Amino acid sequence: MCRNPSPVRSGIGGCKRASRGFLLVEVLVSIVIISIGLLGLAGLHAVAMAKGNSGLLRSKATELGYAMADRIRVNLIASSAGAYTSMTPQSSLTDPGCISVNCTPAQLAVSDYVEWNTEVASALPQGAGVVCVDSTPDDGTPAAPACDGLGSVVVVKVFWSEKPAQGQTTPQIFVFSTPVRPS
Repeated sequence: MCRNPSPVRSGIGGCKRASRGFLLVEVLVSIVIISIGLLGLAGLHAVAMAKGNSGLLRSKATELGYAMADRIRVNLIASSAGAYTSMTPQSSLTDPGCISVNCTPAQLAVSDYVEWNTEVASALPQGAGVVCVDSTPDDGTPAAPACDGLGSVVVVKVFWSEKPAQGQTTPQIFVFSTPVRPS
């Protein structure tokens, strides 16, 4: 504390000498506070990037699911005949090559599924697609799609996995499903 404050004095007992170095401490404290704030912003940015990627994958899965549903709706003869009741990656279907030759509606259904499942596998991490009849469409895994064959509604399931959430050791498996009622 200054005993005889004088703007001119700077020696012993003057105010200017007592406050030396205080500005440096204020600057250092400000730098620490700003650094903590910037670290928080970097953390928020990392979380936003991860959530953005998750949203992109969900959007792509939705787009792919609806694309297959549209293929089923267009191929009315095959869907009415039951060609789309059990198509899984494990069913070892081969593409009949309907692009260059004329195909039956059933062959076109197989071609649609093989092309679509290839696109699902390339667009999504560990992606797999299933087309089947199922009364509980939101269950199953790519290895065991849990298609019970009950009901009359064809279901398109798209499976993919994402990086493990914090604290988990295995990837999360997601499923997008949409029922298809042929027109």
